[in-house]
Amino acid sequence: MNAPIVSRPREPGLYRRSPGVERHLVRGGGFTLVELQPGDQLQVVDLEGLQPCELLAFDASGRDALAALGLNGRHSGGFCAAQLQRPEAVFARARQRLAARGIDCARLPAAANLWPAQSLAGEQRRFTAESTILVLVGAPGEAAPVDRQASPTDLALSIQRANPGLLWTPPLPEPLADPIDEFSIRPGTAQAYRIAAGDYIQVLDVAGRQCSDFVALRQAELERGIELDLDQTVTRTLNGNAYPAPGLFSKFFDRQMQPMLEVVRDTVGRHDSFNLACTARYYESHGYFGHDNCSDNLSRVLAEHGVQARAGWPAINFFFNTEVEAAQRIALDEPWSRPGDYVLLRALTDLVCASSSCPDDIDPANGWEPTDIHVRLYRAKERFSIAMASRKTADADPVLTRESGFHSKTATLTRHFTDYRGYWLPSEYSGYGPTEEYLACREQVAVMDLSALRKFDVLGPDAEALLQYCLTRDVKRLGIGQVVYSAMCYEHGGMLDDGTLLRLGQDNFRWICGDDYAGIWLREQAQRLGMKVWVKSASEQIHNLAVQGPRSRELLAQLVWTPATQPGLEELGWFRFLVGRLDGYDGCPIMVSRTGYTGELGYEIWCHPRDARRVWQRVWDLGQPLGIAPLGLVALDWLRIEAGLIFAGYEFDDSTDPFEAGIGFSVPLKSKTDDFIGREALLRRSQYPQHKLVGLELEGNELAAHGDCVRVGRAQVGVITSACRSPLLGKSIALCRLAVEHCEPGSLVQVGKLDGQQKRIDARVGAPIFYDPEKRRVRG
Repeated sequence: MNAPIVSRPREPGLYRRSPGVERHLVRGGGFTLVELQPGDQLQVVDLEGLQPCELLAFDASGRDALAALGLNGRHSGGFCAAQLQRPEAVFARARQRLAARGIDCARLPAAANLWPAQSLAGEQRRFTAESTILVLVGAPGEAAPVDRQASPTDLALSIQRANPGLLWTPPLPEPLADPIDEFSIRPGTAQAYRIAAGDYIQVLDVAGRQCSDFVALRQAELERGIELDLDQTVTRTLNGNAYPAPGLFSKFFDRQMQPMLEVVRDTVGRHDSFNLACTARYYESHGYFGHDNCSDNLSRVLAEHGVQARAGWPAINFFFNTEVEAAQRIALDEPWSRPGDYVLLRALTDLVCASSSCPDDIDPANGWEPTDIHVRLYRAKERFSIAMASRKTADADPVLTRESGFHSKTATLTRHFTDYRGYWLPSEYSGYGPTEEYLACREQVAVMDLSALRKFDVLGPDAEALLQYCLTRDVKRLGIGQVVYSAMCYEHGGMLDDGTLLRLGQDNFRWICGDDYAGIWLREQAQRLGMKVWVKSASEQIHNLAVQGPRSRELLAQLVWTPATQPGLEELGWFRFLVGRLDGYDGCPIMVSRTGYTGELGYEIWCHPRDARRVWQRVWDLGQPLGIAPLGLVALDWLRIEAGLIFAGYEFDDSTDPFEAGIGFSVPLKSKTDDFIGREALLRRSQYPQHKLVGLELEGNELAAHGDCVRVGRAQVGVITSACRSPLLGKSIALCRLAVEHCEPGSLVQVGKLDGQQKRIDARVGAPIFYDPEKRRVRG
């Protein structure tokens, strides 16, 4: 007989699928505190290699307890002691936690170092606790100059609890600050609470994939007998989004269009503002009579505040995963939230609020298994960064949106910031606007913060061999001081990423790309091949400015100093870099590469974040007589489309090969004889191409948009990847992935709008480079 088919999806990072296992991250240059009970197993992993690990342990009386892990203290523990003296709130809370055990942070016991200095990626140690102890794990490291490859990186901790039956949900994450109040909400219940103007509300999904309905009413009006509550429709309309997000469009409004709350942080970014909180009628319609529901639960707890019961509450459904399908059906699925995910709100007026933990167990709304919601309230005096969150992999810890080292300078020029790959970068600048920024780059000089680029230092005896195998370019031909643009492909030929590779030394490289996963993938290939090479994340230690435009050389020549062993700025060739200093011998260290993303003569300046404000100010001041303007992401997009430069998620993804993406020049199949990942697939795909990247010039002034279909007659033969109206060319232009049968220059195609049939815009096929196709300006 056939056995029943069982669902076993891979769900990385979901606690309920591996009860008793906790994961913690020790940030490079930081430390983490964890408590262990007898029998608990602790695993410490050096994720990237070459990262020291300092470990201390304390018993209930605050005495040294390394012996409970089978370790001896042989080192001073100076790194952790120094960190604990820092004034920031996170270190103050750690001091309080240690002081509660009678531990003097100024006189810590000896520490254990877990591995040798040349640790490889994946180096790990396992321990079993013999008694109840508090463990402090540090990842020592200091800021590294831009020309060094010694950035501190993360350690991973995994704890297998000896008694997981007591821990069917993961432990609560540490509070963001000292809470005014906090409470857990069991599934099928709700809780009402008051919040004062300026105070914060944190709604936490404890175990992951759990919805929480949230309602808020103005307290002043409620005291007058008027129920003025948060309005979903007004909020969507005024924000122009399905729901608010941290940044410019962050507010929830009432029906009188007055703001009530703003979103400060959101680590999920997927919620519902269309549907009611679940109702008795919903469950009854599915045959579940008397089922708990959020609307009745919210009415019940709000009654004590004088609020009338409602059959259905128009709540904001945090973590509820809905979408509008093509047939206008609103569909639901399991939430995207993972253990510890949260939304942080700030009240803009005194409010009466209520939160629920949804009891829905008849569909995927709560992952089929309702769990707790936890709410914390914080005082107005606290200061929290505005942030969303991203993850390097599905089971990685969330990383909040950061500010680059240049942010304090760019923030004086604009409020228009967008979360670009985990950094707040300006989309445009107040007082300039995209057109003026664009023209400055084409005619004078412009400066842009591009710190969101990911940087990975690849070093060791097998560094060249790893990159030769993982990149499409012939890395063996790359000399010290040179830069090369390359694709990075999977075995099937689809692109993982693109980027530039700098050769710093014989066995030292720096890969600069767009995706964090590129570094993880390189590390995986090195481990699979048994190579002696390290791939170290350097994005937090290296921030960069793009200085682009015909007067960029004139500007930078005034501030870049180089020793005799390095080329001068005016000598620097295209796709070369130099190591120098700002303003003179005693200036801060910088690297300058003759690279860019605009199709103009241009450079990029690389520096440590601590030096970023000084670098920006010098560029800005010296650029004033030259007509400098800041450059935002909107204008950059116009520039790179005109130049035919590709962008991840638009011109390429993992189903697109470099030939289809318009960068076939980066795959030298004839001259590079060494094997590399994807070579065989790319040989086949190059011989039988299906699509090609082309340029389109549209008739009239209407714009195409990413994703628009391109048709010949009724048949779809291509798709628009990027489009804009070119200020200098005075035309609507687009990049298009087009079937090879229709790529002849001058061919006529049509861009489909609306449903692709009701409205068409004629367009003519041409080269994908609209501006300076001979690249005379960028080579100048």
